[in-house]
Amino acid sequence: MASTTHAPMSSSSSQLLRVAEAGRAPLSFVLDGVEVGALSGDTVLTAILMQQRHVRHSEFSGEPRAGFCMIGACQDCWVRCEDGARIRACSTLVKQGMRVVTNGARDE
Repeated sequence: MASTTHAPMSSSSSQLLRVAEAGRAPLSFVLDGVEVGALSGDTVLTAILMQQRHVRHSEFSGEPRAGFCMIGACQDCWVRCEDGARIRACSTLVKQGMRVVTNGARDE
C-alpha cells in the first residue's frame, strides 16, 4: 500500500477540497501577495481553486470565473505572473516560488 501524504490545507473559502494524495511534494507559491501551498504537479488553476472560489472576474461582465473547459481552449482561466507574463491557469503547472496575480478574486 502506498503511503499517503496530505497536501496543504484548503482555505475555508476554496472551490476544491483535496481528499488525499500520495507521493507528490508540497510547494509554496504566492497568490495575490499571499504565500499559499500546492503540490508538485498541480496546475495553477487547481492551486488557485484550492485557495478560493474563483480565478478571476470577467473583463466583460465582472462575473467571477473559475475556468470552463480545463484544456486551454476557452481562455477563461487567464491570469498573470507578477512579472507580467500572461498564462493559462488550466494548462500551466504551478512552480515553487511562482508569483501569480489575479484581478482581485481574494477580495471577496
